[in-house]
Amino acid sequence: MTKILKIGELGKLSKKLNKENKKVVLCHGVFDLVHLGHVNYFKSSKEYGDILVVSVTKGKFVNKGINRPYNTDGDRVEYLTSLKLIDYVVLNDKPTSVNIIKALKPNIYAKGPDYKNIKKDITGEIKNEIKAVRSIKGKVIFTDDRSLSSSKILNNLDNSFNNSQKIFLKSLKSKFNFNYINYYLEKIKSLKVSVVGEIIVDKYIFCDTVGKSGKEPHLVLKDLYEEKYLGGVGAIANNLSLFCEKLKLISYVGKLNTQSKFINKNLNSNILKHLIVKKNSPTIEKKRFIDNISKSKIIGVYNVNENNLDKFEEKKFNAIIKKSLSNSDLFIISDYGHGLINSTTAKILTTKKKFIALNAQLNAFNIGYHTLAKYNFINFLIINENELRHELRDRSSKVEILIEKLNKNIKIDNLVITRGRNGAVYYSRKNRSKIYCPAFANNVLDKVGAGDAMLSVMSLLCKVGCDPRISIFLGSLAAAQNVENLNNSSPLDKTKLLQYVNYMLK
Repeated sequence: MTKILKIGELGKLSKKLNKENKKVVLCHGVFDLVHLGHVNYFKSSKEYGDILVVSVTKGKFVNKGINRPYNTDGDRVEYLTSLKLIDYVVLNDKPTSVNIIKALKPNIYAKGPDYKNIKKDITGEIKNEIKAVRSIKGKVIFTDDRSLSSSKILNNLDNSFNNSQKIFLKSLKSKFNFNYINYYLEKIKSLKVSVVGEIIVDKYIFCDTVGKSGKEPHLVLKDLYEEKYLGGVGAIANNLSLFCEKLKLISYVGKLNTQSKFINKNLNSNILKHLIVKKNSPTIEKKRFIDNISKSKIIGVYNVNENNLDKFEEKKFNAIIKKSLSNSDLFIISDYGHGLINSTTAKILTTKKKFIALNAQLNAFNIGYHTLAKYNFINFLIINENELRHELRDRSSKVEILIEKLNKNIKIDNLVITRGRNGAVYYSRKNRSKIYCPAFANNVLDKVGAGDAMLSVMSLLCKVGCDPRISIFLGSLAAAQNVENLNNSSPLDKTKLLQYVNYMLK
């Protein structure tokens, strides 16, 4: 009978089998839905030795899209124990098999035919696993079985995706594959990108809600702990730096409380910073008090000086912008309406013949004052539906009408309207086409930063001419990844994003 092992037992098993001169073969994977391809993989692998050990990836490390893994950790392990081919099963508590290899010291590490071309491994972890096998003087083999896919089977199950998601994915699969996406991701790498906007330090203070004050009509909270995240254009720059090699960040820090040490520590190393100092101002800090149980926001306290830059600061800031415009392929603006980008700066940005991407956000400080009207031409704009309604002073018209209205006011080549759980709409002015993409978020925890994540991915793809259907798909997945974490506590993971895309298109 197949035995379930704990990781701590692998070393003892290795010594025992070595003394018995038993040749050990290790297979590793998710094994979410075991099919004939897996069985053949196990058969072929065991031909290389006497004992077959199968390690299973824990569900929290599986990055294969919505509702994956389909089966629980326990169910996947239990199913494998029913196969007579397998001698031992172990549930791995790490994202790769390197720790299992080093503990078990198998003679053979067997991978399926899908992994023969190491260059196609999105994670890059196969190289590390091969290195680990060589370090214990083992051998790596690749089986020649017919390749089948659990993801393809699960993607066709009724409960894997809702109806709108299935229709959208079906249309993508009929026209595109992962090689198409990889082609455009390679083109993105060489782009010279500049991003401008306000850096925001987001502070989340986690509390227990004690109740109403005994003497006064206000809520009392017990402060438990706090976390700080780099937000605003800082988060956008970090996201962009995962995809392109050359990146400039143009922003400001406050003279009163610069928080420069925190900003420098949390910005990726390949980002070139151009930060002016704003007098009589702090670096923008937005505090949110969070209920520790539900993780819902209770109240926000913002430390912001929303006054425009003074004449000297504006002149210095605009000089940096002009210089950056001359040597950038793509200029991304994230305008939070806190006094950094005035109409003069906006005119400089949008009158040069450069590809301009814009995200102009509505918030508690700028309602009634912030508008897109200061921008006269935009190549790519992403805007939330509620923000668009506010911009046009239109509460009830259909989104299609809003698109027509906005395009009469501002020339926009490519427009994306995000609609929360209703997904997003992509409008192309060139052929007046509309693409409706469903939302892919499974568990929405915090919407802060979702638009920024979408902007980061889509602006790059739009610039290099990627098909809008793929662009909005990847952008929606980036937004989905973001909203499943608090604020920017878990930055956009490029590898995870590409794994999602790869498996969802099967």
